[in-house]
Amino acid sequence: MTVSGCELHALEAGSGHDVLLLHGMKFQAATWKELGTLEKLAKIGYHAVALDMPGFGGSPACDQDQDTVLADFVRDVGLNRPVLVGPSMGGRIALEFAINHPDMVSRLVLVGPVGVEENQEHLARIRVPTLVIRGSEDQISPASSAQMLVSSVPDCQLVVFEGAPHPCYLDQPELWHSTLLDFLGNPAA
Repeated sequence: MTVSGCELHALEAGSGHDVLLLHGMKFQAATWKELGTLEKLAKIGYHAVALDMPGFGGSPACDQDQDTVLADFVRDVGLNRPVLVGPSMGGRIALEFAINHPDMVSRLVLVGPVGVEENQEHLARIRVPTLVIRGSEDQISPASSAQMLVSSVPDCQLVVFEGAPHPCYLDQPELWHSTLLDFLGNPAA
């Protein structure tokens, strides 16, 4: 589809409350399909959408800034206050989106997010339940970033995957899925 003059590629599965999955620098929407996250969310009653940001996966690069593209995508597709899931680079995009568009997000899941320090003064503006996940062996997103989120975001919890590297959700997929689904809860509730 075309959004903000940018051609975007996305994968979707299921129906129900919207969950929008972003991706890290070295990954793409298809990663969520390969990992089984799209299917697991769809199976329990969520509408899961995995988006390739411009310049990644099936979405060619474009001149529009990521925040505008994401906001227009949410509006154009008709997503209703989605849960926003973002690992690493996608975590920065999700974090900044939640700061800039607080009414467009219902929950936030950040996995080893980067860019936390740069947004430190705005973190308290995040007013949705937030889950931060990091691998204990993460060499890219420091433990201090996770602690900063926990101390600054009013409703924030931290889960550490012991022995896991930066892409901890790929390293420990069973733990990732159980942690995510526990946080999201029953969509019918």
